[in-house]
Amino acid sequence: MKQWAIYIRVSTDEQHTENQKLLLTQYADRLNYSYTVINEVQSTRKTRPLKQQLLNDLRKKKYKGVIVYKFDRWARSSRELIVEIEELLSKGVQFVSYSENIDFSTAIGKLQFNILSAFAEFERDLISQRTKEGLRRTKAAGTVLGRRKGSKDKKKRKTLGYYNNKNATH
Repeated sequence: MKQWAIYIRVSTDEQHTENQKLLLTQYADRLNYSYTVINEVQSTRKTRPLKQQLLNDLRKKKYKGVIVYKFDRWARSSRELIVEIEELLSKGVQFVSYSENIDFSTAIGKLQFNILSAFAEFERDLISQRTKEGLRRTKAAGTVLGRRKGSKDKKKRKTLGYYNNKNATH
């Protein structure tokens, strides 16, 4: 039987992973899962090396699936969450969120994932729409967008290593 990965993470050095570990290992034990605990405590805003290694292992199907305490322990944005879960599910890797009580391998879990995806897409569209409206309003008020002409264009640009697309042959 393939093992499951239990991924636990905290955001600061002052926090501890014991509560997550206790609940998730009890959950896995109840279901008779064999598992490995991945405990990410050295993460920063941009890097989570153990998660990246786990993602690579999941892609190679080293684990049957991953169990997390909450979605926000796995991903820092809804976009990141959706993209990664979608990839894992397409590879046949299971994903379980303990707190949200969602197992994406079930019919209700798949429905919940589709709803979550729809809301994430809706959020991206709203952000895009607000950005475009703000740019139109700023432009209508007479503000010139972009950098000023000549402000940085006097600097000699590196050309070595680039090729001219007009004359390029592949």
